[in-house]
Amino acid sequence: MDFEAFRKHYDISLETLCRDMFRQRADVIRVKKEETAVRNLVLIVDAALSLAVEKGFDAMSLRDLQAKSGLSMGCLYSYFSGKEALLNLMQEQGRRLVSSVMAEALKAPVHPIERLETAIRTHLYLSEIMHPWFYFSYMETKNLGREETRKAIESELLTESIFVEILEHGKAAGDFQVQDTRLTAAMIKAMLQDWYLKRWKYKRRKIHVDAYATFLISFIHAALTPPVSKASGDTRY
Repeated sequence: MDFEAFRKHYDISLETLCRDMFRQRADVIRVKKEETAVRNLVLIVDAALSLAVEKGFDAMSLRDLQAKSGLSMGCLYSYFSGKEALLNLMQEQGRRLVSSVMAEALKAPVHPIERLETAIRTHLYLSEIMHPWFYFSYMETKNLGREETRKAIESELLTESIFVEILEHGKAAGDFQVQDTRLTAAMIKAMLQDWYLKRWKYKRRKIHVDAYATFLISFIHAALTPPVSKASGDTRY
């Protein structure tokens, strides 16, 4: 599946994320009309993402958010109690998105090589569609409270554990030659993060996400593929 096919298959947009956010938090959000609530949440989250890039979330005030979103202060307080609550809400939604899409994408492939490629492409395509959100989530982890920081660390390790499981399966099947699956998974995650943390670098070089995905998959396969046995003539991929 290439990027365009992925984008058509998965309904991932800021509106979709905010609708899920509303449904998950309908008991505490004081606005009960879904369409109104979702429309305002889109304005709030979009403004928060923009301000985080412009000045940093920590330096952003609720007055800044009010001015950027065009909503009143009273309206903002209908959705969250303060900046920390908004930050936690956005981080939680981001974790839920990655977890659910990765789980769905990996239901079908059973062969380790195919599962590895699917996991890499899924993560890259997700971060491409929701680049501001991914960048925000990574950069603002430092501003989370203790409990939310713990959740963010667990989420990071959960993503790595997906790659650990794939690598261990492939190692047991003889498809991968890898000494330390956890360290290898951490390196794969770092290369995935490079795409959205240093997006400017690849944009300047006019590298499309499909090209990056293909290169990364080829690079990792080359590092993991066992040497060909001359005696058996094995040409296993």
